[in-house]
Amino acid sequence: MDMSYVADRGLVLLGCGKMGSAMLAGWLDGGLPASSVWVIDPYPSDWVKAQGVHVNAELPATPAIVLIAVKPQMMGEALPSMQAMGNGETLFVSVAAGTTIGTFEEVLGAQTPIVRAMPNTPAAVGRGITALIGNAKVTGAQLDLADGLLSAVGQTVRLESEAQMDAVTGVSGSGPAYVFHLIETLAAAGVAQGLPEAMAMQLAKATVAGAGALAETAEEDPSQLRVNVTSPNGTTQAALEVLMSDSDGFPALLNRAVAAATNRSKELSGG
Repeated sequence: MDMSYVADRGLVLLGCGKMGSAMLAGWLDGGLPASSVWVIDPYPSDWVKAQGVHVNAELPATPAIVLIAVKPQMMGEALPSMQAMGNGETLFVSVAAGTTIGTFEEVLGAQTPIVRAMPNTPAAVGRGITALIGNAKVTGAQLDLADGLLSAVGQTVRLESEAQMDAVTGVSGSGPAYVFHLIETLAAAGVAQGLPEAMAMQLAKATVAGAGALAETAEEDPSQLRVNVTSPNGTTQAALEVLMSDSDGFPALLNRAVAAATNRSKELSGG
């Protein structure tokens, strides 16, 4: 993407933990000058300090973007410090879970262009996926700009309404934890069948990572890929008869799990 507008006006990164650092690394690799970035963080890492960005320095008056990546519990303290930049040309982009656009508008002003985004933890290795939605004050060009910045850590999708963010949380926001637990339990099942622990874990990690990569790049959809692996009356079919059970298999279990995460997201955001 063309970083010249951001380079000229500046970008403020409010909070630079794991997610903020991953995004910053992507922007710098993509050509954004370090001198155009201001990082505000009470405990900046040695890596951040070594990048040549402005750290806890005086901010530009009207930066192109303020990207909010603080922990939700820190929002009440950090956000008011940005009020002077509200109701203007500065675009605010939040990757903080659970904080609604309405909350930002209350603090920053109703005329403030705000994009709310939900990335996930694979962003740390450039393989994340981020859902985003803007308020009525966000222009098409600003949404494109936010999309381009968030693309530095993986794929992006645009939502039709902010109400969809809770379901996104249930699927992709919390989803990596489901996959990690699948790896744990798959390895444990291998141990139960006689494999050494280290070997079972290596097999489980590689199988899940490889299957995910194949699902993402293959022309066939996951249903067809599953059929391709399943010989009639073979070993895979025997396993799938357990996993695809309507009563206690993956369909029922994951439906309950995603619903639980979605409902909890609604509770946390006051929905």
